[in-house]
Amino acid sequence: MGSIRFIRNNLRFLSAGVILLLSSCPGQTFFISIFAAQIMSEFALSDGEWGLAYTLATTASAVALFWAGALTDRFRVRLLVVIVMPGLALACVAMGLNTSVIGLIIIVFLLRFFGQGMMYQLAATAMARWFVGRRGLALSISSMGFMFGQAFYPMIFASLLSFFDWRILWGVAAGLVLIAFPIILWLLTLERMPGSISDSDSGSGMDGRHWTRGEVSRSPFFFMLLPMLLGPSAWGTSLFFQQVHIASIKGWPLVDYLALVPLMTAVSVAVTLTSGSVIDRFGSGRAMQVFLMPWIAGFGLLAGAETLAVAAIAFVLLGVATGLQSTIITAFWAEFFGTRHIGAIKAMSTSIMVFGSAIGPGVSGLLIDWGFNFSDQMFAIAGYFLIAMLMVWLAVEAATRRLPRATKVDIEGA
Repeated sequence: MGSIRFIRNNLRFLSAGVILLLSSCPGQTFFISIFAAQIMSEFALSDGEWGLAYTLATTASAVALFWAGALTDRFRVRLLVVIVMPGLALACVAMGLNTSVIGLIIIVFLLRFFGQGMMYQLAATAMARWFVGRRGLALSISSMGFMFGQAFYPMIFASLLSFFDWRILWGVAAGLVLIAFPIILWLLTLERMPGSISDSDSGSGMDGRHWTRGEVSRSPFFFMLLPMLLGPSAWGTSLFFQQVHIASIKGWPLVDYLALVPLMTAVSVAVTLTSGSVIDRFGSGRAMQVFLMPWIAGFGLLAGAETLAVAAIAFVLLGVATGLQSTIITAFWAEFFGTRHIGAIKAMSTSIMVFGSAIGPGVSGLLIDWGFNFSDQMFAIAGYFLIAMLMVWLAVEAATRRLPRATKVDIEGA
């Protein structure tokens, strides 16, 4: 079935994924970091203290997500979203009203848990479970919500900071979540079941069965993948968290440097839409084996960049990297471990990535305090990704032989 026909027949369900991920923006690092200067000034925090607070809150959200994310295997998305979206909106309101450091840590925890954690968990798990034959394409389309937010939320809200107090803007963010809430409820009035599932073995993973989260966590295969799971979230988050520092040490105007982000997003969108079809055709395993290559090239090139033109090329490569990431990992879990327990497995994976996003800013900030600027760190980060890629390559090569030889079919409608 052609992509246009697939989108038309499943527009309602795909739109739910897009809006869920777009609405997650207030809990993402790229949004929270817009207000870093105002937060540090308001609460008299140094860069290190703010980084520590952010790391503590995000780590706590990763732990909570490990358990809460498994609820997506027991309850429908429509039921969970009734708790998650209002929770995110209330956290935004609380950020605008808060006056204490302890309150700040709790609020950042809630923003990260509901926004980066559960909103992403709901969208990704729904796409993985609702779609089989075109799972990659469905994940690609739903991720457009996140990418649109990443491209435009920072520019819009940074511009609004010139006219409005930062606390008011958190109220605006809450309002945007609440506007999307009834739309999501309407879109999810009927949740789909894949019409292509004809027997209980459909969607099974390695060895022709559905793996539980406990089985996955004890698998040597999974441990070989851990550096890959941690790397993009840890160092990708650090790249945004340290954007002021990077522009400063490179001698680039911050506005000019930030103008490269939409370029990265545009490339990411194009790659995401393409990668979904590639995954559906060749499988997520082969894509996973080359997934980290653009991360290696992007960080290596940006580390040595002396001009914004070279940095732009690095951002193109990083756009390729983030575009692949948005589809490959979720599709990979479903293909290799099955879909019956995909919510719990995805929760474990997401909690690891959220933990990575917690330690990345903390580690990079500590190294900066010790005299290692982020440009120096990026060379080491590129080496980290190289080692992680070799581990993934070996693990996937062995695991691919254990996959069932079932034929996938397209899903035309609900």
